[in-house]
Amino acid sequence: MTLENVFVAVVLIGLVLLVGKLLRRKISVLQRLYLPSSIIGGILALLLGPQVLGALVTAVWSKDAPAAGGIWPEATLQTWSAMPGLLISVVFAGLFLGKKIPNIREIWRKAGPMVAHGQALAWGQYVVGLAVAIFLLTPVWGTSPLAGGLIEIGFEGGHGTAAGLADTFAELGFEDGADLALGLATIGVVAGVLLGTVAINWGIWRGYLSLPDADAKARPDPEAISEHEDREPLPPGATYSDKSVEPLSIHMGFVGLAIGVGWLLLQGVIQLEATLLVPLGWPELMTHIPLFPLAMIGGVIVQIGGERLGYASKIDRKLMNRISGTALDLLIVAAMATLSLAALGAHAGPLVVLAIGGILWNVFGLLVLARLLFPRDWMQYGLANFGQGMGMTVIGLLLVRMSDPKNRTGAMEAFGYKQLLFEPIVGGGLFTAASLPLIHQFGPWAVFIGTAVVMAGWLIFGLATFGRRRGNPQ
Repeated sequence: MTLENVFVAVVLIGLVLLVGKLLRRKISVLQRLYLPSSIIGGILALLLGPQVLGALVTAVWSKDAPAAGGIWPEATLQTWSAMPGLLISVVFAGLFLGKKIPNIREIWRKAGPMVAHGQALAWGQYVVGLAVAIFLLTPVWGTSPLAGGLIEIGFEGGHGTAAGLADTFAELGFEDGADLALGLATIGVVAGVLLGTVAINWGIWRGYLSLPDADAKARPDPEAISEHEDREPLPPGATYSDKSVEPLSIHMGFVGLAIGVGWLLLQGVIQLEATLLVPLGWPELMTHIPLFPLAMIGGVIVQIGGERLGYASKIDRKLMNRISGTALDLLIVAAMATLSLAALGAHAGPLVVLAIGGILWNVFGLLVLARLLFPRDWMQYGLANFGQGMGMTVIGLLLVRMSDPKNRTGAMEAFGYKQLLFEPIVGGGLFTAASLPLIHQFGPWAVFIGTAVVMAGWLIFGLATFGRRRGNPQ
């Protein structure tokens, strides 16, 4: 793999994204499904690759015919397959850079019920997934017990997390797991939008939601919604005025600093585990942890350090969103283009079962748990976590915008605050990354019991703290 091959691979992804955007504009069904251009482009790249176009040309003509291996050079496919594991660190490093991090008390005051509901939903995905793996997937299909983590990785974590954990799946002997997680992530995005839209119309019919205002008839497009919105105006001097350097370059430097801090943290915990725990018989877990969740913690450290040292005001949140968003688009196209259709076909039964189990749990979380945990406006608040639990953060934002276009309930703000106490742990956080090594080392039963206890703890805490309250949750 040469530097020229990497350059060509990135250029081709840019072209694929452009075509994906054009297809989204021209084909109305893609707009109604709210599929991001990156997913459309990734599916197109997959269809034009060796697994679909190449196989079709070979079957109809011969293996020596033009495009018998697809239209993509082999070096490009190799580069694409390696990109997700690297770009995911860029995505996570920028999650909190440029975002003012309030104290825990302020976060809890505004988003306590949202945190309790979101945590219960995420840990419940492990409970459901592991139960399905223990009682059905492994006995019937012989699927690896690691499949028990796929619902949370694919649904709550999304395409980025699924692709970023590919190396971990391979190291632990379940290489097809990354492809299954990507398949679940795609199913989750489509099902999240469709079921969320159905839930909103049902909520209006039952009186849980008010009819949309006249100026809100045009539903928002998720591609116009930043995944991590920051509505606060930037303070004076928030952008660099030094003409000797491009602001984008400086912001890439902050991302690099966050990744560097995350790498040091990862090396530190690996050495700590090897020195203190492994001699006592503890299995090596941290060597299987990828860099990206520690890069996120590194971003938090860089941001807090900037607030203390005075350089945080120079970090433009909108520009940081652009960097993370670009990395995520490139990642999704690369991951989808190299998705193994053979792996999906070989595990079609487990994939369908996991998808059904995850969808049913999330619907239960919306229609039952949200009513119990949110003191008021349970539909709007619940839809935010439902959208994130089905696909990704932007789907949660989309459903809140559709159900509360004027933001009268405060669900949007609470959802944003909730991420600060959510994403470092699950949905691509530390436990998401650690779940696979934990299942591998201690077995699915141990992790099933542990996650069930945590889920029950959040439910009991949420019910006791917020469930009987009346009035404004903020």
